[in-house]
Amino acid sequence: MIKNKNLFIRRIHRYLGLFIGIQFLGWTISGLFFSWNDIDSVHGDHLLKSPAFISANVSTVSPTIAIEKLRQSQSVDSIHSVHLVRVLDNPVYQIAYFSGHAGEGMHHHIHYALANAGTGELRQALTKDEGLAVAKEQVVSGAQVSAVQYLDQTDGHHEYREKPLPAWAVSFKNPDCTVYVSAELGTFQSIRHDQWRAFDFLWMFHTMDYAGRDNFNNWLLKILSVFGLLTVMSGFVLYTISSRTLKKFFTK
Repeated sequence: MIKNKNLFIRRIHRYLGLFIGIQFLGWTISGLFFSWNDIDSVHGDHLLKSPAFISANVSTVSPTIAIEKLRQSQSVDSIHSVHLVRVLDNPVYQIAYFSGHAGEGMHHHIHYALANAGTGELRQALTKDEGLAVAKEQVVSGAQVSAVQYLDQTDGHHEYREKPLPAWAVSFKNPDCTVYVSAELGTFQSIRHDQWRAFDFLWMFHTMDYAGRDNFNNWLLKILSVFGLLTVMSGFVLYTISSRTLKKFFTK
């Protein structure tokens, strides 16, 4: 009876280990990569210049002037936020607003507008040349532009995901990286390079979210976590019932 029980537990442990062994290997390799890499380097901080700020001597008009001009051209139901930002050394109001009427899902999508903070006049989204100039401001000196792309949509695996669109993607060499600038917000959003891409790929294995990469609550991860716990517990049980040392200890 005991022999049959031991054999049953051995088989459970063996097949569970075979079933989740590859995922365990993925968790281990990704965990090693995360622990041995500086997160600031992964984020690309070493490729960025120190940020520039708006001078304290700046002269601005009231944001209400810009909002009133916006209402003359757009259907504005409510204001989400107004930020004073720097766009190519100019003070600009970044206005986030809702358009529509209650019951039409107006709070499901935020619209953006830019206005000259010195005059209150609305301005267009960043052009290609402006997006390129904003990107150049971010990267360390010596970087050379290799490509400029306008993004109006991305998928769940894109390195510029869940961030405001449209955007300008400016690729550089020496160092090799891509800078993303939001056209409607007028500001730098993120920088991506090979170390980040390796991190992101391994992060997908770590979270087991093979569709969007960032969902820690997916059922695949939950199920494999339970199987992993069962594998470890079956190993402990197997050791306990087969250990001669423990048998001698408990028979004393």
